[in-house]
Amino acid sequence: MQTPLKIAVVGSGLVGSLLAIYLKRAGHTVHVYDRSPDIRTVEFSGRSINLAMSHRGWRALDDVGLGEEIRKIAIPMEKRAIHAIGEPLNFQYYGKDGESIYSISRGLLNRKMVTLAEEEGVKFFFETKIWDVTLADATLHAGETERGEWKELQYDKVFGADGAFSRIRHRMQRQSMFNYSQQFLNTGYKELNIPANADGTHKLDKNSLHIWPRNDFMLIALPNLDGSFTCTLFMPFEGENSFEALKDRETLEKFFADYFPSTIDVIPELVEDFFKNPTSTLVTMKCYPWTYSDKVALIGDACHAIVPFYGHGMNAGFEDITILSQLIEQYGDDWDTIFKEYQESRKPNADAIAELSYRNFMEMSSKTIDDKFLLQKKIEKWFSDRYPDKWLPLYSRVTFSYRPYSEALEIGDRQKAIMDEVMQIDGIENKWNTPEVEQKIIELLK
Repeated sequence: MQTPLKIAVVGSGLVGSLLAIYLKRAGHTVHVYDRSPDIRTVEFSGRSINLAMSHRGWRALDDVGLGEEIRKIAIPMEKRAIHAIGEPLNFQYYGKDGESIYSISRGLLNRKMVTLAEEEGVKFFFETKIWDVTLADATLHAGETERGEWKELQYDKVFGADGAFSRIRHRMQRQSMFNYSQQFLNTGYKELNIPANADGTHKLDKNSLHIWPRNDFMLIALPNLDGSFTCTLFMPFEGENSFEALKDRETLEKFFADYFPSTIDVIPELVEDFFKNPTSTLVTMKCYPWTYSDKVALIGDACHAIVPFYGHGMNAGFEDITILSQLIEQYGDDWDTIFKEYQESRKPNADAIAELSYRNFMEMSSKTIDDKFLLQKKIEKWFSDRYPDKWLPLYSRVTFSYRPYSEALEIGDRQKAIMDEVMQIDGIENKWNTPEVEQKIIELLK
């Protein structure tokens, strides 16, 4: 146990609420502030992408004994279900037998996490707008408006878990030697919905992440407990096949009939959802440093927002908490060292998962229907099964292990270079699982 402190967490999202539980368990008084109403009292706005919980996220929950409770609201997805036009459904398994990622409704999980944090003794202050922080003494400034009267809230430590457009980071950005960048994709997203069958069952295979890959755009669907699927349409804002081009009911219905014919019978509210739900943006945000002295630290999206194509935004944020907790255990009250090692450990890994997430859009939207790519994956799995100590596929290294993201990126690049050579072998399609190919990979690994 550390010396008890008074700690504020700004942001009651997934990372903020789990961090609050960790800090409370460490013996601190923890207050969480959020400008929004209590998520347990509001209807969701149609901006969500379902979460895909994997090993790193589960570890953070299991370490404080919450994993079993959260598994009750999760659905295992062991494979991708690829919906190509005019072809039978194709299943691509993620890992070895029993390895799955888990679909969880963001809203459902967030509601659950806030309740669990309250049960631990964490105090939440909703509809409280934090406009600024005095970094030197961890004082928050709250008020109704940005230019109105502010109230001072004094703490020993402040954690900014307030997302990609963090107010806590906004103050840190005004320091000298603070590096910051944000990059928006020209691809946005819109939420759609596949309702359950009349008897509450799923209209599609419920243990799959469904993808309709169409190169520059794609539709995905993740299962929910109530038999529905949360769908997300990713496409450019402008251009031939874009949100800009889908201006009316007729154009929208023709577009879906042409590109997503298998969805016609399963998305009955397509037109209503499409024109009602907002078109949202996708941003990668990087910054450094993540801490100020031993007083203020950023965590989760507040210091490393990423695009959702690897399903690791939440998993990476939860892993921040795991690493922070390990450092607290190691260094006790030495918060200077805790904060220093936390940011030095996590920054390279946050940058790596940002790069991997960006690249994975291409894999999901186009390569999943490319025969050469599918053969390459088959060779990798075949070789990995034979030599698990020599080859762990990139996806498994990211999703089904705790190895650093930066290591996964580096080894993944090396494996890609090897596979590029293997795929050049004459007649590889007919001899992919032969001793010749096996020896070639072993030689290249040396």
